[in-house]
Amino acid sequence: MRFDTLLEQSEPICFPPVDGVRRFRNLMIPMRDHIKLAADVYLPDTGDPDAAFPVVMEYIPYRKDQVDLSARPFYTCLARRGYLVIRVDIRGTGASAGKSLDEYLLQEQEDGYDCVEWIADQPWCDGHVNMMGISYGGFSALQVATHQPPHLTSIIPVDFTDDRYHDDCHYQGGLMRLYYDIAYYGGAMVAANAMPSLVEAAGGDWAETWRQHLEENEPYLLQWYRHQTDGPYWEHGSVRYIADRIQCPVMLIGGWRDGYMNVPLRLFKALSVPCKVWIGPWNHAMPDGAVPGPRVDYLKEVVRWLDYWCKGQPTGIMEEPPVVVFMQRSQFPEVDRLESRGEWRAETGWPVRGGRTQSLFLDAGGRLAKDPGTDGQDTVTYVPGVGTSGGLFSGGVQFGLPGDQRPDEAFSAVYTTAPLDRDLPVLGRPRALLHVSCSARVMGYVVSLSDVAPDGTSHLVAKGVLNGTRRESFTDPSPMTPETVYELGIDIDSTGWIFEKGHCIRLSVANADWPNFWPTPEPGASRICFGSVRPSRLDLPVVPDTGSAVPPVYTPSTLVRHPHLASVTPPRWEVTTDVLSGRKTVRLQVDSVHRLTDTTVFEKKASGEFQVHPRHPALASGQGWHVQTLRSDGGCIQAESRVWVQGGNTHFQVVIDLGVRVNGGTVFSRKWVESIPRHLL
Repeated sequence: MRFDTLLEQSEPICFPPVDGVRRFRNLMIPMRDHIKLAADVYLPDTGDPDAAFPVVMEYIPYRKDQVDLSARPFYTCLARRGYLVIRVDIRGTGASAGKSLDEYLLQEQEDGYDCVEWIADQPWCDGHVNMMGISYGGFSALQVATHQPPHLTSIIPVDFTDDRYHDDCHYQGGLMRLYYDIAYYGGAMVAANAMPSLVEAAGGDWAETWRQHLEENEPYLLQWYRHQTDGPYWEHGSVRYIADRIQCPVMLIGGWRDGYMNVPLRLFKALSVPCKVWIGPWNHAMPDGAVPGPRVDYLKEVVRWLDYWCKGQPTGIMEEPPVVVFMQRSQFPEVDRLESRGEWRAETGWPVRGGRTQSLFLDAGGRLAKDPGTDGQDTVTYVPGVGTSGGLFSGGVQFGLPGDQRPDEAFSAVYTTAPLDRDLPVLGRPRALLHVSCSARVMGYVVSLSDVAPDGTSHLVAKGVLNGTRRESFTDPSPMTPETVYELGIDIDSTGWIFEKGHCIRLSVANADWPNFWPTPEPGASRICFGSVRPSRLDLPVVPDTGSAVPPVYTPSTLVRHPHLASVTPPRWEVTTDVLSGRKTVRLQVDSVHRLTDTTVFEKKASGEFQVHPRHPALASGQGWHVQTLRSDGGCIQAESRVWVQGGNTHFQVVIDLGVRVNGGTVFSRKWVESIPRHLL
């Protein structure tokens, strides 16, 4: 059966070829329970109606009908290189039938399996199906791979996690994230899942699909707030625990300023299949457009990978080192910077051959020394508004790099080495071991590893967090007993960094990272003990000066990036302090607009406001507003979600309000109101 014949049967919308690529909307893919998922297809325009191609599939819930091709060039680029690209809306989202109650459900993974096998069975597929995607698309590729679809040739996850509790956008170190789920992802999905598919690309089931989404979908955010400890809910979909089930080759791509920087090297070590790992200095974005740079033509490397595994071509990619990372160096920490100082490094394996742990010990006078010093202690008072200099967690937000750390260090316990007499390269995951006591039952601990330049500028290298109540168990936490000294092991985020000669290494300890995480509810102070009896220390994964292999030479990206401040409508990132009360407020806003078709424009607005009082941290609050709008010649469809979460001593009060309007008139509204107990959080 020719591709055009199959398209005629499922009645998708066909667009004229552009630059060698044909595009089709709403190819319907049947699942085992007869629900159909909607997909858009990018097909090489070879002129041969009977041609068969290897396929690259992206599987995410972010509405294929709203794709901005200028931001997703891999659809058309790969099609021009001989690959058929399919973007599939997950069940209950976009133009796909069914309902969506949460992320990464078993049903979703089984649907992904069915998509791979259905595609492989089509005459226009040569039997090779690959999965590729960033963020959710990387998660789903890994999860589907654990189900071992017979025709899944390879996967290319970008900026992904393998552990949904310890390394995701909801929790880390037993602390719950704050701004991101309210002002960005969690709240945005309430509005996005209430939007219909494009009328001009839909068939006769448009109204019924939209009705089901409106009436049966649920906010994911409520589930995340209900599950505050690790356990089966989070282990499902966490491939870290079942990595051996992945049987296809894997190409892992990550970034040191991405929110998932710990995962690529960890998963690379766990996999037993042919695998490559590539980590740049990037935030949560594809490497050709990410900041800070250097930005590279990653699609050239992806095509080399695909050509090898799908076409058997000797591209040489598997002869190159399996581990390539960017080693960063200190620079002035401008929050809107576009580039990162440093160089590429390659290794023949992981862990690095010749690597060692170098320990630096906390000492009196704020020193970080090679040996434990005299027994002593320092006191750090819990300031719940600390953290605004540390940048914004990057799980999708494209701005928010950390700035100079000294404003936060002023309210932290700070320990600094003498200037280094030689360069010190660090690659991997540092760790802090602290001996602390606390006057509160619940307290968070935040350690920041920084590079201090000769002029005093403090550049954040990486950060680690731990809820002290999770010191022994993330599944069964227990309160801290006031004045009892505990040994806390705090994993710091992975990094590749060269501390240069003449610079100093600094470790700072605070009790908050706001607004990235919810403040713990009780005021208090901590004693940090050090010396030979209680040797609090920093462990650094030091590696040889040069890598064990020669790194590849990458082609620079042709995409041009400008600072966010150069935009006509730059993002809003505002921190204010009320002088009388000391209350701190952070306001964030991101607006975007792009054209989908000749007649339709998509607009998206996301904003948030977060407040914390220095003497009443339990009453911290967060609000998020999300408005998504489709404007066309025929009218305007708009979904607006409002999320308000008010903290308290014992509960979070959560209110979610959804309204959907057509040409200004309300067609649907729904509210969710819930009191959720705080579980030592």
